Amino acid sequence: MTTLAPPPAPTAQDGRHRAAPPATSSRLRRMFTGAPQDPRWARPALWAILVLAAALYAWNLSSLTGNTFYDAAVYSGTRSWKAFFFGALDSGSFITVDKPPFALWVMGLSARAFGYGTWQLMLPMVAVGTGSVALLYRMVRRDFGAVAATIAALALTLTPITVAINRDTNPDPVLVFLMLLGAAALTKAVRTGRLMPLVWSGVAIGFAFNTKMMQAYVVLPAFFLVYLWAARTGLGRRVRNLAVATLALVVSSAWWMVVVDLVPASSRPYIGGSTDNTVWDLVIGYNGFGRIFGASSSVGSQGNGASFGGEAGLDRLFNSIMGGQISWLIPFAIIALIGGLVLRGRAPRTDAQRAALLLWGGWFVLHYLTFALAEGTFHPYYVTAMAPGLAALAGIGAVLLHRAFREGSAAWGWVLPAAIAVSTVWAVVLLQRVSGSGTLYTVAEVVAGVAGAVAVIGLLLGRFTRRQRLTGLAALAAVVALLAGPAAYSVSAAASSTNGTNPTAGPSTGGMGGGQRPSGSGGPGGSTSSSDSQSTGRPPSGDAPSGTGRDGGGMGGTQVSSAMISYLKKHQDGAGWLVAVATDQTASSIILESGEPVISMGGWSGSDNAMTLAKLKSLVKSGKLHYIVVGDSGQGSSDSAISAWVEKNGTAVSAYSGLYRLDASDVG
Repeated sequence: MTTLAPPPAPTAQDGRHRAAPPATSSRLRRMFTGAPQDPRWARPALWAILVLAAALYAWNLSSLTGNTFYDAAVYSGTRSWKAFFFGALDSGSFITVDKPPFALWVMGLSARAFGYGTWQLMLPMVAVGTGSVALLYRMVRRDFGAVAATIAALALTLTPITVAINRDTNPDPVLVFLMLLGAAALTKAVRTGRLMPLVWSGVAIGFAFNTKMMQAYVVLPAFFLVYLWAARTGLGRRVRNLAVATLALVVSSAWWMVVVDLVPASSRPYIGGSTDNTVWDLVIGYNGFGRIFGASSSVGSQGNGASFGGEAGLDRLFNSIMGGQISWLIPFAIIALIGGLVLRGRAPRTDAQRAALLLWGGWFVLHYLTFALAEGTFHPYYVTAMAPGLAALAGIGAVLLHRAFREGSAAWGWVLPAAIAVSTVWAVVLLQRVSGSGTLYTVAEVVAGVAGAVAVIGLLLGRFTRRQRLTGLAALAAVVALLAGPAAYSVSAAASSTNGTNPTAGPSTGGMGGGQRPSGSGGPGGSTSSSDSQSTGRPPSGDAPSGTGRDGGGMGGTQVSSAMISYLKKHQDGAGWLVAVATDQTASSIILESGEPVISMGGWSGSDNAMTLAKLKSLVKSGKLHYIVVGDSGQGSSDSAISAWVEKNGTAVSAYSGLYRLDASDVG
């Protein structure tokens, strides 16, 4: 047998071979054209999806209000580096918000660099939201190819609640991005068996913890399982690497908490939401077990979250409030996860596709159970953290089930059509719930129903007649059927002229969310009219709607009039704080309108013990505070003592009910 020798390696003298292009220009070209092995349509499709994501998240940016609670904290952080570090609500650093400050730092750095205003706060959110889509595409493409990655990226882009929250100043978009960074590093560690990617995964989740505390840890069981099972190294090294990465996770999670709790209480703000003025209490209480079991330091009592996302239970994410926000692809994702694991069941331990299924399936299942069964405070926008798992399973399942449909046994020939049929029926049910809410939803219902029927019939006909082209067209129809409803809801969210502190997409179907959101009042130094806030580019603060819970909206609380604010500024007389009020939502509104520090005596719900009578007397005696509003909703355990002392010793300002003036001479 004759063996052909390989061709000689090219030399510098061989004119037939040109030098390889510089690495930088090659990377730039691949950025726009994709890898050589990718289909020619793949990279243009990705760019189109990223442009769509940015457009949905940034459309009509100047009219958004965001969450005034966090907006005020960001503004205060631009006035004081101390307030910036601690995440204080006011620039005088009297009390913090009830979350760690990483998301505030991201927005605050943007505001310090470009000035404080709507687009400056929203720019990081649009960036991390779009970046999350790109990260998901990259991870899915590596193991399942461009088709699966494109479907996953499009599904994440069009997840309704993701569009709504990425147009807001809540910390959730930053949380999701950091969790995806952690997942990307994890998959690299699994693929290579190396330690450092796993360490960086722990660091990313640690920063996610400093964005929204215990919610960042929901994915950790899946991360540990995937690495321990599938990493390409020996068991001993896997265990050792996990131990080192866990140490990195603990350090990156705890450093801010440890620093804050080591600072004497007299030298830092009160930790909002805690019962004992420590970050640790906030971690294990309100932002920890209180979310799951309903017992917390303040408003997260048993069943308190029911009015925002429906009663806790396995069907919560399918109810009239949550269904249109997140549930569109859940039936398909469940079938895809089960089918994918069966298809990869006999693969080697280190099989990358099964590892990916375990990762994204674990991401989805853990979030689903957490959000469905949580008895504490629960808002619809929390479930945006589940969206990457759902979207990844949709893309992966589409490819795996389609391959099994074409190449598998007769039984597999029914799985993909059944998954599409079930998901189409559920989409029509969701759209039927809002059928009277506008033409957009009626059109989406028709498109979903027709495209779903075409997809199922086309797949079956294509299989039995062996017409591959018909099968391909049916698969495209399936994508249209499953994403028509989410697209309608997403367009609705993007078209909303304002956003609130409890953002949702689509028409209102109950709870405290809904597509109609209150317009606001001016930002720091601005007018109270919505039009003025839009023209100045300042985020409107708005009248916080009553009863929307700690993470959004108000829990009662008097909104101080613009006339009172003008009076307070005129008679501030050098005091460090403009006024003391009962709750965060009242304080944040005044901060955004006046641009001055305002004390929130009782935190979000008025139940925090941030203000005591002794502390109030000290502030008044030192000239740091002259005005206080009493008769406001709840002022914590010292409410009656503070009110009685103020009413006895202060001077009532007759023009404004509940407003009292206090001077050093009033302190005995």
